[in-house]
Amino acid sequence: MRIATAQIWVHDQDEALAFYTDKLGMVVRSDVTVPEMGNFRWLTVSPPDQEDMAIVLMAIPGPPMVDDATREQIADLMGKGYAGTVFLTTDDCQKSYEELSGRGVEFIDKPFQQPYGIDASFRDPSGNNFRLTQLQDNWG
Repeated sequence: MRIATAQIWVHDQDEALAFYTDKLGMVVRSDVTVPEMGNFRWLTVSPPDQEDMAIVLMAIPGPPMVDDATREQIADLMGKGYAGTVFLTTDDCQKSYEELSGRGVEFIDKPFQQPYGIDASFRDPSGNNFRLTQLQDNWG
């Protein structure tokens, strides 16, 4: 078995797409609209050199898939950064931090030393939490 995709919720798929491609430098792997499913949009992105795994940028569904109360709970958790975390690794956290900051990514904290390596964090426009980590050799 292999992991093919992992999903995160987004408020606006077009806004998310712009953030992930323009600011994070990811590429679109799939962007398909299915009219038979109420114009459901399957949108995935990944780093340019990682073709075998993608992040699904999933719009929060409404009824009948998700009732209004659950939809509001998901949106609330996203806004607080608790709907999930994506962990990104890099060979040089400081350099990646500077590149992403230059593209407009707003970091929650600057790179700092942790027991496992150098780490920084940011959120996407929907509030999803990201960790950018340069792992120490014994953690990889």
